[in-house]
Amino acid sequence: MTITGEQRVLTERCGPEGRVLLIRMNRPDKRNAVDAPMTAGLDAALNLLEDDPELRCGVLAGGPPAFCAGTDLAEGPGDPTPRGGNYGVVRRTRTTPLIAAVEGVAYGGGFEIVLACDLVVAGRSARFALPEVARGVIANCGALFRTPRPLPLTVAKRMLLTGLPIGADRAAELGLVTDLVDDGGAEAAALALAEVICGNGPVAVRETLRAVDELAGLADEQGWQVTRRAADTVLASADRREGVAAFLEKRPPVWTGR
Repeated sequence: MTITGEQRVLTERCGPEGRVLLIRMNRPDKRNAVDAPMTAGLDAALNLLEDDPELRCGVLAGGPPAFCAGTDLAEGPGDPTPRGGNYGVVRRTRTTPLIAAVEGVAYGGGFEIVLACDLVVAGRSARFALPEVARGVIANCGALFRTPRPLPLTVAKRMLLTGLPIGADRAAELGLVTDLVDDGGAEAAALALAEVICGNGPVAVRETLRAVDELAGLADEQGWQVTRRAADTVLASADRREGVAAFLEKRPPVWTGR
């Protein structure tokens, strides 16, 4: 297994011919919250997935307690990368499929990483949430426009406006989770699904993904512009500073609406 990003991210070639790249976030003490070294590690791993012609599918996993709890609010996630954007993931152009293997929580930026993947395999106890508004900040890594794609608009708004989670069963019922498995089985099931993809024509798979993502990308550009405007307003607010401070100080926030 190869380790990248100061041991924050581990990679391993899997399958009979090593065609699948398993990418595992490795910060269990912080529930895989993304700091700068993890962003660097994810970026390097996904660059490898896209650049190595021997690799035909990727699986992105966390650990049993958490897929990813989102941005490390104390340390920050580091700068967006040239190829991947935030976390080295969410603005990446790929022609190699990527499957999210979700156990535990995928919250905030962790959920936005899930939304940037092509397929989602989840354990039954997995949970998905966008709690940014509870911290006085905004989901600025694609969730504003990607959440309503697999989910009904009202469900997406409920997640974005309340910060409350939905479980894997509900997410599968609505179409966000493509494969629902017993707890502890998400990674193995995702690897098995990746092997199915690897058995298909590589040119056909690549061009199919390219075509689908190009069509989605037409809407993405507008989505990023709208997200930027909203994020700039929130970033300048007193509520944003209060929300983050309250979270780090483990106290209820006192909102002023300014």
